[in-house]
Amino acid sequence: MDRITVAGSTAFQPSAGYDYMENNCIEEPSKLCEFKKLNGRILKTVDSVYQDVASVDECRELCLNSPYRCHSYDYGDTGEMVCRLSHHSRATLSDIQEPYLDVPEAATYELSSCYNVSIECRAGDMVARIQTSKLFDGKMYAKGSPNSCVRDVNNSLEFELTMQYDNLECNVRKNGLGRYVNDVVIQHHDKIVTSSDLGLAVTCQYDLTNKSVTNEVDLGVHGDISPALSEEVTVDSPNVAMKITDRKGEDIMQSAEVGDPLALKFEILDKNSPYEIFVRELVAMDGVDSSEIVLIDSNGCPTDHFIMGPIYKSAKSGKILLSHFDAFKFPSSEVVQFRALVTPCMPSCEPVQCDQEDISGERRSAVSYGKRRRRRSVSSSAAHDDMLLVQSIQITDKFGFDKGANRSSSGSEAVYIADGGLCVNVAGLIVAATIFLSAQLAIIAAWTFIWQRRKFNSKLSHQDTMSAVSVSMPPASRADSLCKLYDAGYTHQRRF
Repeated sequence: MDRITVAGSTAFQPSAGYDYMENNCIEEPSKLCEFKKLNGRILKTVDSVYQDVASVDECRELCLNSPYRCHSYDYGDTGEMVCRLSHHSRATLSDIQEPYLDVPEAATYELSSCYNVSIECRAGDMVARIQTSKLFDGKMYAKGSPNSCVRDVNNSLEFELTMQYDNLECNVRKNGLGRYVNDVVIQHHDKIVTSSDLGLAVTCQYDLTNKSVTNEVDLGVHGDISPALSEEVTVDSPNVAMKITDRKGEDIMQSAEVGDPLALKFEILDKNSPYEIFVRELVAMDGVDSSEIVLIDSNGCPTDHFIMGPIYKSAKSGKILLSHFDAFKFPSSEVVQFRALVTPCMPSCEPVQCDQEDISGERRSAVSYGKRRRRRSVSSSAAHDDMLLVQSIQITDKFGFDKGANRSSSGSEAVYIADGGLCVNVAGLIVAATIFLSAQLAIIAAWTFIWQRRKFNSKLSHQDTMSAVSVSMPPASRADSLCKLYDAGYTHQRRF
């Protein structure tokens, strides 16, 4: 363990009389790495400076492949095409006074965590093994089976999930001869999916003599921001609405993906109302199995500021409250329902002081306009009970597991046959087979019609001939006639 692996926890503490030595040259996971963007600040000093770097992605690769443990980089902030690397991050800067320069247009990209993924294909199951560079506390599960095929992880650097081929609960799918695939999610929070989570597409391929293992990884937290489906809920006396908007509280989002920057907006619709409001007991609920997570407690303070921040007044009006959050979802549903208790107060609402950790891990006080209603004597005309507001939103993840299934259902999936080097479109193959069978049926029907017509004409000609000649020979028996017809038909059948 070191300061990097225990970042975000309380495991690293000052101790008088002791010196701490940290190895900066060890080898750690570096395959799947996620960087967090720290806007407006860059380090005063760094370890390496590279010039003529073409892009920020190339700078990122220089950091991941550096000879030391690079944990942050910035690009183009100290000069055009200049890439700067450092082994420092916020976890290692707690003892350094003012390590950053405040530059509004600049940004530092800080390494959050890395994951090495390995897949073991065994006789009756597949095992996905994960090795991380930072203590992981969450769970790992098969997508579509978050409750039945899951592994709970408690502060570990290595963990795994075993998925049996014949176990329906793990949803392992057979895709071709000897090919098994499944989708796995690494989820940091115990109940909801956030932008920090990973999606893995794992595959095991078997043949008759030996086995080969391939694994494909989809980080799943990239892409453009999509809006969110929202529905306005309005209550009376006073008229208060809870909406899901952008961070400015202006545009109502119609759809959203995990990680999108959103805000919950509480607004008194009547601009001339004498009341203000405060919010408490804000809960997010799953639309399927009734799982829930408390976002704002009964005292009006955020329970986890990484999920939802404090409630504050809008700069435009004291009758509008906002709370910022990044879009999240529950594993078993794409519907997230918000439920909150809103209480009016007059003439103004008293805020509450909430303690929370800042980005450096230190605790500080923050103001939140969510507070239990003060018990005081008011007139009957000014007394109001708590109002329950409910709002639903549809939020999708960014893993991209279902995109291939959608393409397959629309008839555009192509299958690659390795031995012949041939790419076959499945939908085209089905259409061609249908046309071929229809043509065969048409040929058989036409031949049958022609054969029956010839048989009928032959019979008429035979009857005319028999009536024209003298009847000197005994008539043929019915059995002989049937045999001749059968032989004639049998000859035609053999020709066909």
